[in-house]
Amino acid sequence: MEVLKLQQFTKNLRVGEKNVFYKWKALFNGSLSSFQNIFILIVFIFSGSISAQKTNTFEEKINLNVDRFTENPTAENLKKLEAFDKNISHSINSLKDKNELLAFVILKSNLGYYQNQLNKKQQAISNYEKAWQIYQKNRLSNYDIIEYCLKPLGNLYTIIGDFDNAENIIKQYYYIATQTNNLQQQYAAVLNLSNVYQNTGRINDAIALLEKTIRSQNLTDLQKGNLYNNLGSNYFLNTNSNKIIPNDYENAEKAFLKAISLLEKGKSQNMALANTYRNLSKLKLQRNDAKMALVYFEKARNLFNKNSSIDPRSKSEFLFDEANLLFKTGKLKESAVLITQIFKNLIPSFDNKKTDLPNKNIIYADTMLLDAFDLQAAIYTIENQPEKALECYGLSFHIEELFQSLLVYENSKIISQLRNRNRTEKCIAIYESLYQKDNQITHLENAFLLAEKTKSAVLKQVLLNSSKQSTLQKKIAQQLQNESNLILKEQQKGDLADIVKINNSIKKQNELMLQLKQSASETESNPNSGIILSDLYAKLEKDNAIMVEYFSGINKMYSFAIASNKIYLNSFNNNAHVSVKIVQFIDFFNDANTIANSPADYNKYSNMAYKLLKLPVNSAYKNLLIVPDGLLNFLPFEALITKESATTNFAKMNYLLNDYNIGYQNSAQFYLEANRAKRKPVATVLGIFPIFKKTPFELTFSKDEMQSIKEKFKGKYFDNSSATFGNFKNNANLYSILHLSTHASSGDIDSPASIKFSDQEVMYSELYHLNIHPDLVVLSACETGIGKLFKSEGAMSIARGFQFAGAQNLLFSLWKVNDYTTSLFMDLFYKNIKENQSYIEANANAKRDFLKNKTISNAKKSPYYWSALVYYGNIEKPPSTNYLVYGLIILLGIGLFISSKLFLSKKKRRS
Repeated sequence: MEVLKLQQFTKNLRVGEKNVFYKWKALFNGSLSSFQNIFILIVFIFSGSISAQKTNTFEEKINLNVDRFTENPTAENLKKLEAFDKNISHSINSLKDKNELLAFVILKSNLGYYQNQLNKKQQAISNYEKAWQIYQKNRLSNYDIIEYCLKPLGNLYTIIGDFDNAENIIKQYYYIATQTNNLQQQYAAVLNLSNVYQNTGRINDAIALLEKTIRSQNLTDLQKGNLYNNLGSNYFLNTNSNKIIPNDYENAEKAFLKAISLLEKGKSQNMALANTYRNLSKLKLQRNDAKMALVYFEKARNLFNKNSSIDPRSKSEFLFDEANLLFKTGKLKESAVLITQIFKNLIPSFDNKKTDLPNKNIIYADTMLLDAFDLQAAIYTIENQPEKALECYGLSFHIEELFQSLLVYENSKIISQLRNRNRTEKCIAIYESLYQKDNQITHLENAFLLAEKTKSAVLKQVLLNSSKQSTLQKKIAQQLQNESNLILKEQQKGDLADIVKINNSIKKQNELMLQLKQSASETESNPNSGIILSDLYAKLEKDNAIMVEYFSGINKMYSFAIASNKIYLNSFNNNAHVSVKIVQFIDFFNDANTIANSPADYNKYSNMAYKLLKLPVNSAYKNLLIVPDGLLNFLPFEALITKESATTNFAKMNYLLNDYNIGYQNSAQFYLEANRAKRKPVATVLGIFPIFKKTPFELTFSKDEMQSIKEKFKGKYFDNSSATFGNFKNNANLYSILHLSTHASSGDIDSPASIKFSDQEVMYSELYHLNIHPDLVVLSACETGIGKLFKSEGAMSIARGFQFAGAQNLLFSLWKVNDYTTSLFMDLFYKNIKENQSYIEANANAKRDFLKNKTISNAKKSPYYWSALVYYGNIEKPPSTNYLVYGLIILLGIGLFISSKLFLSKKKRRS
């Protein structure tokens, strides 16, 4: 609001005087109150201490247009200011004078402010971004860029879910505020950064930041109160997480009550107090204390009503909390009335007399609208109006797509996609109930298509759009990723991290992000447009395959089995009591001894998991393609036991491997599109074998593995010190198979997944821009398929790094593989490829051959040793070699040659 007060005060000043005022105000910002600033400025002006500076026509023209608008900031006048901005924007590149440039920055900041007020968030973000870009590129000063540009921009990024950009901007202005010792802006940065951490699931980081700030800084009661309110919100959110810390409820309530005691000391802090009471109301509702929830909400309402100047979005947030409270106390009609009011507040053109829900064409990307549609859908579901509920959820999905179009960074896109999970599960449940009523297969098909849209959606988008990017866009995207990698590596140093270096990288990253946005293609394809089921049915039949795609929800695990031109839906509870059966099975692969020490337990728990997962039985199909989800990404389906037995002979156990060649895919869409990649007729191998001789990391049998592959396939093989990342990058596009036999790590909370070369350790995200298109990537290393897990998107693993780079077919590991048995497996695997087997067959048969091999001990035939390596990719047919046809062609050629010779000799004799 301060910007409006200043503009109101300055509207009667001459343009030159106003420019001096803006610059003077920036110099004193933070050290004096607004009233002190204004009083001293009046004294300066009327005492002649400052005089109007001469301005050129361009600067004057900008300031006059800004003045006219701020005198009457209506929607109609905003259109005029936007038109003026459009007319002069072409001139910005030719401007050299810093006063002119600063005037342009002020214009853009004002546009951003008022566009945000009128819910034109995308345009507001664009203008704030341009203002910041011009300001930092031209090293401007004498303007409070934090207050009038960076703070609102960071908040807008947070609202639309662009959390990476929000974090970068906030950290940048925190750094600037620290350099200028502006405590007010440092406090604002901490508050806003904790919101970003909160929204991205980094609750512990948010709590640590808030508690440290409360202890270490000299803050006002209002500032401390707001920080305690935020602290309580984070403790409250922790109560909803899987890892509940003892006393989280109590900690949340204590923080809220502390906030109230501080905020009540102020006379004009009604909104801050109201927000805290709203949070207390939510906390009590969570603990099923509806009575106290209503008491606290009534207190919030009374404070809220005392504020006469509340923007439509803040009103809508308050109305939503009330609607949610009414919904959870069973007052559905009253809740629906408030939701309609939210739609009217946020969408002025919405007329509820004509339709119950806003039209798709008038809604926009806003989290408040998203929450309102989801709540209305929940009301329709309880009222037994499934079609209306699906319509409502459809509008929510549309808003999520709008959000996706605004995002640049991978992490923000993934978090945005995660919001779709709960909504998708509810829609699947509705379709399942509709199918149970009328037995219409279209309900199951719609449910499957909806689940499919959530599968690796970010990876799909990247791969789809990268083929359409210009050379410049690809270069900027790579530079942007490089800066992200530099920041991450520096942050891993902990207390030794160079803050200046991090800030410089953030600054550079922000510049590149803006360049990428400006050069982005306007024709980016939507990867979630869906697949054609008839194409999927046809391809599965052609490949003699069944597909089982899983969706892991909060309440249920759904599995879609697709075979014989039909979809079948199964489900089971996904609560802790049931899902522990999956965890028990996966836990057998934590080390080599667990299965070997208790084969009977392995038989029992593996069979329990098999029954739970509802896999096809006695099928006539040869291949089984799994699209896993959630924890199932770490499960080796080949090793499931289809029938319990008392045998301790691992080779004779009833594995699912005996029934099918098993492969995996990220999504059905990936499976369909993989048909475009044709396997090269002659395979060549690029081998990377660091071996790490005479080090603690030595891979003794890696050399044997290299020799075995060398004997079968031509190629280039780098070992020991020559197995560098540089040699890999320089040769990766020259060979059909890329084989890396080395060490890898799945990472942890702070460190990402990585893979070792002889000269360096490379993070998975450093592989993103390799731009490779091999037939196959073999990652003969530990945990190459493991990393931080996001439901639907999968693991942030080394395998993902290669997929991001363009690899479609991969063989990688799910846990720490054994050096010796892996080398034996690889010998069998490449032998099968040499014999012209498809990759899925080569993998399955190598495991079967491994179990049949009499030279391998029973202990080493434990599933721990052979089931770690899983194949993700196409069920492609290998290039055929029809020797009969080749023979006939050769004979025909010889015959034609002899005939031509005879013809020529006769011709000579005739002549």
